[in-house]
Amino acid sequence: MSPIKVLLVEDSLIALELLQRLLKSSPEVEIVGTARNGREALELIPQVNPSVICTDLHMAPIDGLELTQAVMAKFPRPILVISNSVQEDDTRNIFGLLQAGAVDIFPKPTSGDYREYEQVKQRLLAKIKMLSQVTVKARASSQLRATSASANINAPGTSRAIAIGASTGGPQAIHKLVTSLPQDFPIPVICAQHIGDGFLTGLISWLKEDAHLNIKVAQIGETPAPKTVYFAPERAHLEFDAQGKFIYSNFTTSTGTCPSIDALFRSVARIYGSSSASILLTGMGTDGVAGTKAVAAAGGMTIAQDEQSCLVFGMSKLAIDSGSVGHILSLSEIAPFLLTKVANCQLVES
Repeated sequence: MSPIKVLLVEDSLIALELLQRLLKSSPEVEIVGTARNGREALELIPQVNPSVICTDLHMAPIDGLELTQAVMAKFPRPILVISNSVQEDDTRNIFGLLQAGAVDIFPKPTSGDYREYEQVKQRLLAKIKMLSQVTVKARASSQLRATSASANINAPGTSRAIAIGASTGGPQAIHKLVTSLPQDFPIPVICAQHIGDGFLTGLISWLKEDAHLNIKVAQIGETPAPKTVYFAPERAHLEFDAQGKFIYSNFTTSTGTCPSIDALFRSVARIYGSSSASILLTGMGTDGVAGTKAVAAAGGMTIAQDEQSCLVFGMSKLAIDSGSVGHILSLSEIAPFLLTKVANCQLVES
């Protein structure tokens, strides 16, 4: 198997030396080039044709954000941003980079002791291996804007809960979907997004900047309300009790990925039955496949993001292959599809 070709873009010689030492320790990775800034990187990319680009954020004359935008327009490929400015509280940096097309972020490593060095090395290599399996496409300049569904948007008889599940590439996908829904959208939207510890608050803050709906973490004992997007908390699964109120269930290593998309989808199917809808977006792994089957079995509507618009066509592909997906849509088609169904009182089809 050919090694993963990596281009390193870093203006600090100390950081560059450390990254080279980390990556050269793996036979699965080949450093095909280094650049001191985005301008040098853009000149190198056609020559070395990297599988993955690892870039710093703060550089001159072209920084990591500008480089990401240029790469996605000219040479689309996975980008990992490695920087001191992608910590938990660097919300604007993190989600601005993701929105520009970066696949993931990684706090810049320091030398540290041997144990820390080994942990950082394994995490970094795992990220690069994951990114090497991602197929990215050039970014379109247009963005769907939210519009009112119709005068019938508050009509009765439509679905009472929409559950969304996403993993790698999910923040960008959820942003596009949620910001395309109008402020009078009458159905609660409940999300399970696989995300690193400490980053959920930043994700919600980022979404609030552009969304027309209320965005929040679901609270125990709360009943889902219209015009609101709820997120599962960190380090717990989000489900419902018998009265349809939110509860948290504990995460253990035996329960798989946290928060669990399957747990959310199954719970929504159990409580809302044929008045439920599930949307499985981009991501790697199997989470959400069993939950999609549960929604379909309950008579609810099931949607999966298509291959062309997925950053990682993993979870949705497996759900589609299982035969439990009723609608396969591109990311840009999902919100208009929901609005049409709401307007015609046909969100859930029997």
